[in-house]
Amino acid sequence: MDQNPVSAKTQENKDLVSSIKEKLEAVSTLKSIFRVPEKLVEANEKMYIPGTVSIGPLHHGKDGLKYMEDRKWHYLFTLLNRQSNQLETSLHECVNALSDLEKPARNFYAEELNLRSNQFMEIMLVDGCFIIELLLKYALKGIRRCGDPIFVTPGMLNRVRCDLILLENQIPFFILQRLFPIVLIQVQHDQTLTLSELTIIFFRKMLPRDREFVNEKFSQEGFHLLDLIRQCYLPNYARVVSKKSVSQGDLECATNLKKDGIKSKRSKTKCLLNLKFANGVLEVPPFTPHHFIEIIFSNMIALEQQQNDSKPVTSYALLMQAMVCTENDAKLFRKLRILIMDNYPEKEVCDLFKRLCEKVEYEEENFFFAGLIEQIFEYKRTPRSWRQILKCNWLKTRTS
Repeated sequence: MDQNPVSAKTQENKDLVSSIKEKLEAVSTLKSIFRVPEKLVEANEKMYIPGTVSIGPLHHGKDGLKYMEDRKWHYLFTLLNRQSNQLETSLHECVNALSDLEKPARNFYAEELNLRSNQFMEIMLVDGCFIIELLLKYALKGIRRCGDPIFVTPGMLNRVRCDLILLENQIPFFILQRLFPIVLIQVQHDQTLTLSELTIIFFRKMLPRDREFVNEKFSQEGFHLLDLIRQCYLPNYARVVSKKSVSQGDLECATNLKKDGIKSKRSKTKCLLNLKFANGVLEVPPFTPHHFIEIIFSNMIALEQQQNDSKPVTSYALLMQAMVCTENDAKLFRKLRILIMDNYPEKEVCDLFKRLCEKVEYEEENFFFAGLIEQIFEYKRTPRSWRQILKCNWLKTRTS
């Protein structure tokens, strides 16, 4: 007997939807969790390899990280069992919620993962719930258990925080997004916070200071925690393309730029990478070295090493290395309040940019600030008499 035409059409539609969905998932889950290039790890291993807690499959079960495995399972238990006798129900809801996410989650990893389905999804569940419970405990002190080693052991919270932003220690952010509305019901707290708000609170010391700016950046899509933090540092203007082959190696240091008649000035912009040059003035946003800055930038740069498009964070580090290559350069930028260093030695900030750029590979066409350097070159080639005329004309247009 022939198949019912309506049923046949319905099946065709289902097949088409399934096919399109698979293609969309392949496009939307671009590889975003990578191994750090060996050259970078060899140069400074402690910046990339977790020392306290593993997140995701790449370092799961490694010696030295097993102590925190019990803590992760304990956090899973407290999160899902905050309402009495709800553990099994909550666990079923979480597993069901994650059941269709295995394939897109695996696609986030650049390498093939030798894990069975149940093993992989267990890691996603345990690590995802651990992160959410940690964010909740940090923001809501009332739900912390007395004697929690993460919060009472000196230095452990910061070590965990640093491990959570390592490139090799990530899980897809959509895992957290899928779990969050389920487990939040268990918290029953008067203060309602979104996942983004909790994340911002926990990583506040690693983020730019302007809260409104950070909130705006966090509203954008992010692949994982490191990628979300990186979004807060990216420039919010289009790249100025250079007409010639220009790189950071062509830029002189800050003291030499001053000798060439180019004035450096502290920028009022909220974005660290929003450098600007016009009429002999190079505007540089203030940079504050702090306890976390090297590990943040090292892993943002490692992430960009795997991307084919422009590399703004890498380009910024290379640019600053060129401009702040001696203690005199650092002193000049410190005097101009471009470097906010307090008790941070000038030599250390020079060494910081050198370490960030060590073993880093990049192609000139991916150098984000090539257009900026070309503008500086063009200005330097302009005779000083013409510079004054151009500056006067520019000031007239500003005041008219």
